[in-house]
Amino acid sequence: MEMMKIDAWFLTDKGLRRDSNQDSYLINKDIGIYIVADGMGGHSGGEVASAIAVQTIEDIIKKPEAKDMAPREVLTHAYEEASRRIYDKAANENPELAGMGTTMVMAYVRNKQIYIANVGDSRCYLFKKPYLWQLTEDHSLLNEQIRAGVMKEENIGQFVARNVITRSVGYEREVQPDIIEREVQPGETYLLCSDGLSGLVNDQKISQILNQNSPDKAVKTCVDQALANGGDDNVTVLILHFYE
Repeated sequence: MEMMKIDAWFLTDKGLRRDSNQDSYLINKDIGIYIVADGMGGHSGGEVASAIAVQTIEDIIKKPEAKDMAPREVLTHAYEEASRRIYDKAANENPELAGMGTTMVMAYVRNKQIYIANVGDSRCYLFKKPYLWQLTEDHSLLNEQIRAGVMKEENIGQFVARNVITRSVGYEREVQPDIIEREVQPGETYLLCSDGLSGLVNDQKISQILNQNSPDKAVKTCVDQALANGGDDNVTVLILHFYE
């Protein structure tokens, strides 16, 4: 079977308001994983949590036995293990880090399938010229209010608790990721990002950037746009492009 080719680009920036960058990311083409994680927690807890999460996923998917497991099973296990490691580090080693956690969105490419796993409000979008779709569902108080019909789209700007996450990796010891499976088509572009992008740059604008720029240029243009819109948060953008 002819393997599809993948190009990947990423850029991260601590933004204009934060002292440090608590986002972590990973590109490992050998095992087909691409990750963006946005950590949270004081005393550098966010940096620790997102770094542990990304490292754990890589450790588990690198193991030879991962190839024999169903992709969904591998990903569920990897997220569970990441959550345990983060939670236990705070509980057993460093009480200052208690309550740390991280969002984590990732793409796992195996054969011609792509598996998108997600916990939190970092996002994965699919772009196929000229359309953009958000594939992941935010685990946030804001999104739950929207889904319940309590909050209207036009009132989002006034929502005070818009950064409250309802599910994260490591805040509790157990976690369950959402997993979406798709067959990849040539010409598809996947954009993974922390809410430093999606919270400041709306989907219409992201779509416009992807329509007007090649993927390698789009990464920087997305980050620049987030900074131009206030740069309130760390921003990380990772783009995958598939072609034959």
